[in-house]
Amino acid sequence: MARMPELAEVHWFARRWSAGLGATVTAVRLRERERVFREGDAAALATGLVGRRPERVLTAGKLAAFAFSGEAMLLVHLGMTGRLFTKDARDAQPGWARETASRPPDPAHDLLEIDCDNGVTLVYNDSRRFGLVTFHPGPGLPERWLRRPPEILSDAFDAAHLNRALDSGARRAIKTVLLDQDRFPGIGNWMADETLWRAAINPHTPAGALSPDARARLLLALRSTCADALRVIGEAWGEPPDSWLFNHRWRSGGVCPATGQPLRYERIGGRTTCWSPARQA
Repeated sequence: MARMPELAEVHWFARRWSAGLGATVTAVRLRERERVFREGDAAALATGLVGRRPERVLTAGKLAAFAFSGEAMLLVHLGMTGRLFTKDARDAQPGWARETASRPPDPAHDLLEIDCDNGVTLVYNDSRRFGLVTFHPGPGLPERWLRRPPEILSDAFDAAHLNRALDSGARRAIKTVLLDQDRFPGIGNWMADETLWRAAINPHTPAGALSPDARARLLLALRSTCADALRVIGEAWGEPPDSWLFNHRWRSGGVCPATGQPLRYERIGGRTTCWSPARQA
C-alpha cells in the first residue's frame, strides 16, 4: 500500500540528491505551469541554479532543503506522491513496490530535472502534483525555513513545548493534533498511529485531557517513533520489525503485536486510524 511521505521517507528521498553534492549545475528543466511551482518563480529557478553547486542536503519534518553555493536554497515539500531520486537510479531504488504501487515513478511525472557536471541528474517526480517547490536565491535563509517548528528529536522539543502544543489544541482528538505540522513536524498518519500505540493512548482522547503521566509517555513515544523510523526507514529503507504496529496496521484482520487482540480501524479527523482498544483504553 502506497503511503504519504513522512519524516523518515522524506529523509530517505532527500539523501538521494546527495549524489550531486560538490558538482556544478549545468542545466535545469522544469514544467513552469505545474502547480508544484505555485508559490515561487519557476523561471528564476530554471536560470538561478545554473552554475551553482549543491553543498548540503537538509530535512526538517516533511520539508527537504538543498543549499547551493551563493546562499541559494531550494525547498521541496513532497506532498502526497513527491519523490526525489537520480535519473540513473530510477529503476534501482529499494522499496518502489510498496511505495508506488509496484513500479518506479513514471517519467511522465518528472516535474524538475537538474543536470550536474558529474553526470548526475537530480529528479523531482510527483504524479498528483500536491507537492511544493520553491527557490530562494539568497542572501539569507527563506522565511519558510526560518519559521519551522522545533524538530521532535531536538532539545527544544521538550516537555514544556509538548504541553503548549497539546493545550493549544485542547479540545481536538489527540490523533488529529499530532498531524498538525506546525506542532509536530514530520508526523503523518502512520507515525501518529505508531506513537499513540506505543504510548498506550486512545486516539480519541482530547489533547488537553491527557494526564501528566500520559504526556510523559507521549513525549517518549514521539522520540522513539521518530528515532526508530529514521534509523530503519530513513537511513536504509529497511522493513520495520513486527514488534511495531506499522506492519500490522496494513494487514486485513490485523492484531495488536502487544496484546494479540484485534485492531480497530476508523476515521478520526478525516484520516483512517488504526489502534488497539485492548492496549489504548
